[in-house]
Amino acid sequence: MNQKPSNAFIGASWVALLAGAVSYNIGLWNANMLLNEKGYYFTVLMYGLFAAVSLQKAVRDDLEGIPVTGIYYGISWFSTVLAILLLVIGLWNADLERSEKGFYGMAFTLSLFAAVAVQKNIRDGQKAKRETEKNSEDVNLFNVNK
Repeated sequence: MNQKPSNAFIGASWVALLAGAVSYNIGLWNANMLLNEKGYYFTVLMYGLFAAVSLQKAVRDDLEGIPVTGIYYGISWFSTVLAILLLVIGLWNADLERSEKGFYGMAFTLSLFAAVAVQKNIRDGQKAKRETEKNSEDVNLFNVNK
């Protein structure tokens, strides 16, 4: 039996995703860097979000017995690690204060974690809804047969 995530957890996940992504982007907007640097960090965030959600989906599919090709599973892991590595290398070489580097790292990490949580909540909610519908159909069939 699968349970739908609580509304509190769903809300907290969305707030965390918005807080991380919006903070990261406001930081970029206000940063004293060239436009190409801002574009690099924005692209790394978007790539990281996609990679993290893709990895979560691949792992979850595999756990639920849904076939996942080895190449997709590997690319998902590689992309997630690469996005984190690209951010680390970019921040390591950036001419920023250490506090700014820490801010971008924390906002990025929060965003990736929250994106996985949001995706998990959506999937859990859909699965719980399907099971509820299936159970109500089974009950209706049982009552009709009497």
